[in-house]
Amino acid sequence: MEESKTHIDDLYFKAFRAVNDRAACMKFIEGHTHVLEIFGITQITSAKIDWVLNPNVYVILVSAEKDGKALAGSRIHVADRKTPLPIEFAVGDMDNRIYDMVEDRTDAGTGEFCGLWNSYEIAGLGIGSMQLSIASVAFAGLINLDTLFGLCAPATYRNSIRGGFRVINEIGINGKFYYPKEDLTATSIIIDDVKNLPLTYDDVRVNIMSLRENPISSQQMESKSGEIVNLHFDLKLDTL
Repeated sequence: MEESKTHIDDLYFKAFRAVNDRAACMKFIEGHTHVLEIFGITQITSAKIDWVLNPNVYVILVSAEKDGKALAGSRIHVADRKTPLPIEFAVGDMDNRIYDMVEDRTDAGTGEFCGLWNSYEIAGLGIGSMQLSIASVAFAGLINLDTLFGLCAPATYRNSIRGGFRVINEIGINGKFYYPKEDLTATSIIIDDVKNLPLTYDDVRVNIMSLRENPISSQQMESKSGEIVNLHFDLKLDTL
């Protein structure tokens, strides 16, 4: 029997370096794995768990109370010439041009926005996924990335474009790949200018820039059902 959704008054968005909080990483993995299993997806590269040992991986975790159960999450992997980005693992065998694209951008600072997931509890709010994307792109600027890769499913394509990503038409089939299974597609995307976000929709850019200026802040948003939800952001790392 399907569980009824709990009422949510607050959502906390907390950023941290993966190696600095193993317990929070485990919450992320548990939630992400559960969501993927619901959709029958088991071979997605961003779901591998070796990232918890990578000092160049950052996590944003969403919960309904401070240090509570993970309800959503995302990660940013910074390219370091040691560990390939998830997108390189995912599509490199299908189109090796992705390797040069990452390499050419590594000195200036590049990475990947990946591992985005939403739990059943907040999926219907109409808040979680877009706000998490906004927080993630804001955070990418806070850690001084110049460009940001991504590999998005059809369900997140629209929000990715709103957030300032463009399709990497130079690889795949006009940017598309059959991934993670032959009957599913994913689109390779990139933000070419993380600092200025020229392609980002105006209303989204305002929110991203506001979070960069105020990485510890709160705001209120109305959910799809008309209820007010308090969003609390803490994108300031204790240590870089």
